[in-house]
Amino acid sequence: MRAARHVAPADSVTLRLLGRVDYAKAFSAMQDFTAARTPQTPDEIWLLEHLPVFTMGLKGRDGTRTHIGDIPLAYTDRGGDITYHGPGQLVAYILRDLQRRGWGPKRLVTALEQSVIELLADHGIHGERRVGAPGVYTAQGKIASLGLRVKRGCSYHGLALNIDMDLSPFSRIDPCGYPGQPVTQLADLGVRADLITIGQELAGKLTGELGYTDCHPSPDKPPVESL
Repeated sequence: MRAARHVAPADSVTLRLLGRVDYAKAFSAMQDFTAARTPQTPDEIWLLEHLPVFTMGLKGRDGTRTHIGDIPLAYTDRGGDITYHGPGQLVAYILRDLQRRGWGPKRLVTALEQSVIELLADHGIHGERRVGAPGVYTAQGKIASLGLRVKRGCSYHGLALNIDMDLSPFSRIDPCGYPGQPVTQLADLGVRADLITIGQELAGKLTGELGYTDCHPSPDKPPVESL
């Protein structure tokens, strides 16, 4: 009988498909996971979508507003400014031990951007990064936003990729702090695919760019319940 192959924690990632999740509960669950993890804890990627919510990063925090129109505003501890999440947008939270691989935040940002750029290329779309403005951009506008927090050498938060959603709430804000920044989505660029399909594609790209050799779903109870 062949012994099971041992995969070191640095080479293994647990993939969780969480469905539609309340933002505040997901934020709390990420913080709890990061606070409780040990050097032996495998990294995790959480794929999900949120109900309509604006989120404000540390760069743009003022703490005085609770809503923008009828959409709630949540204050978070990620980097960056304000953005919007809603149904039809794929969110990938990256819970990664950067110290274990000797990575810094900039290298992680580059890997996340490259994962999206490669996914877009598979659908015939040219995506690019911009110096000083994290995210992925197309000729029609920004299609993916990034925001991270690193504590004790471990990351949480991640990226959001617009797939097929109502983009109108973006007009209420300066996306990521940039006035007049146009936004776009896969559906407007001719890609007709659901979140599950794009999520599977993105998980494959992330696994490769982040250097994992093993990606597996978790049999455990999810860290946050879907709605």
